[in-house]
Amino acid sequence: MELSRRAAVGGAVAVGAAGPAPGDAYQFKMTSIDEGVLDFASFRGQVMLVVNTASFCGYTPQYAGLQAVHKALAPRGFAVVGIPSQDFNQEKDSNGAVKAFCELTYGVEFPMSGISHVRGSQAAPFYKWVRGQTRWEPRWNFFKVLIGRDGQVAGTFTSDDEPERGKLRAAIEAAVGRAGA
Repeated sequence: MELSRRAAVGGAVAVGAAGPAPGDAYQFKMTSIDEGVLDFASFRGQVMLVVNTASFCGYTPQYAGLQAVHKALAPRGFAVVGIPSQDFNQEKDSNGAVKAFCELTYGVEFPMSGISHVRGSQAAPFYKWVRGQTRWEPRWNFFKVLIGRDGQVAGTFTSDDEPERGKLRAAIEAAVGRAGA
């Protein structure tokens, strides 16, 4: 699919003037936490767990589990992608502060975007695409979107779904274990 001209919009890169087109998750780019580009195309053929995160939330300790799952499953074609968001008023005030907190407190090494909107009319194009595909959007911090190797939404999960156990871990294992691993 040929993408139209991209224009920077907040912490994300929009696809065309009318918003994100149908396609797959690999069509999106966001500003990285380092102010570079986080290009989802670099994960093509991998399983991604995209998580909207926050530094001052009761679910913030999930960073440890996210990092553990990312590290354990990366050799099998899996990546966690963190999307810090201030949509629920529980995030630090700058990308640098978020990055330092995540690295120093939880040893986070997985890729992260810059602070971005994840819901409503200001949502990053990736989240608008997910909403268009599933009618789902994060209702709180640490909501998760599992993207299969085909770039399509394989499942959505709430803050209560921990990455190291339960139905989320089972879904991750099933997606990673599919052909192409």
